[in-house]
Amino acid sequence: MSEETEQQHEPDSAPAEPTPQQIRRWRKYLADEEAEAKLYWKLAQKRTGEEKQILLGLAEAEKRHQAHWRTLLGPHSYNLPRPSAHRVLLGRMAWIFGSVFVLALAQRAEGDSPYARDEDATPRMAADEEVHEEVVRALAARGREKLSGGFRAAVFGANDGLVSNFALIMGMGGTGVGATVVLLAGIAGLLSGALSMAAGEFISVRSQRELLDATRPTQATLRAAPDLDLDHNELMLVYRARGLSEADAEHRALERLNVFDCDCRPELSHSEEAAEDEHRAVGSAWTAAGSSFCFFAVGALIPVLPYLFGADGWLAVGLSTGLVGLALLGTGGVVGLLSGTSPTTRALRQLAIGLGAAALTYALGSVLGVTVG
Repeated sequence: MSEETEQQHEPDSAPAEPTPQQIRRWRKYLADEEAEAKLYWKLAQKRTGEEKQILLGLAEAEKRHQAHWRTLLGPHSYNLPRPSAHRVLLGRMAWIFGSVFVLALAQRAEGDSPYARDEDATPRMAADEEVHEEVVRALAARGREKLSGGFRAAVFGANDGLVSNFALIMGMGGTGVGATVVLLAGIAGLLSGALSMAAGEFISVRSQRELLDATRPTQATLRAAPDLDLDHNELMLVYRARGLSEADAEHRALERLNVFDCDCRPELSHSEEAAEDEHRAVGSAWTAAGSSFCFFAVGALIPVLPYLFGADGWLAVGLSTGLVGLALLGTGGVVGLLSGTSPTTRALRQLAIGLGAAALTYALGSVLGVTVG
């Protein structure tokens, strides 16, 4: 964009006497920009190294937008209104958590910028907001990658416990059996489901780690190289089997035989550091199993609580449904944040799926109860 084009959108081209509607809108924009700058500064205080510098850079960039609105507002740029509610919430969460969840929400806030549709904002400001969204998206992606397998297992384990045990209880309730039977069925479902989830997570993570160990290149080529015949050996075949072309495999083999001094493809040999990174990404089998067991049990306990405290009939059904509904909204929102999608959409979808499964099993239980009777 040329300097002349940019100047056409600068504050000095704005109307000399802005309308009351413009003043209200600009004041809101300025309040939101100040809140965003504070948010990035708060997040930066909980980080170190490169991530801290990136967040501080975002906070500094927001000051350019603040200057634009202050210039337009002139004497109206003081005693600003409160920022948008979600920006206030993000600021408070940043002090408490400073985590991937706050970054995921901040990403969505940057993506909702109105500057592209507002003629009082410059094209450069709209472009800034798009770039800011990508920066926050990348930081949020880093955070998601750092989440351990145990944490993911905990979130999904709690959700599975909620849905499966709630459906089981509703199905038993539909048959018309007493509250004691429903309670015993719920406890049985809690224990069996938690054990099953823990065993499944343990086997899954352990198998994944073993698969990584089995497929990772070893140091065999380095150990064997000093004793190999320079003219007659199968070293080239090793590297061709690892995916190199014939020419690249020959070059790599000659490196190992000390014909060349360079080490151009070290990733084709064993690396202890790379192995630790891969195992860290997969997580611990025991951690995943323990998290899965505990959080499935916690999730499965929620629909049982009314029966544990003596409720029965429609009162127990209503209380159980209310508690599970709130929990499903919470786990759905967390899953949405972890997956980078709208937490509200995922929460409502999770609620619909959980209640739909319970309604179906209740209907089936009613049919079976009539049939048995």
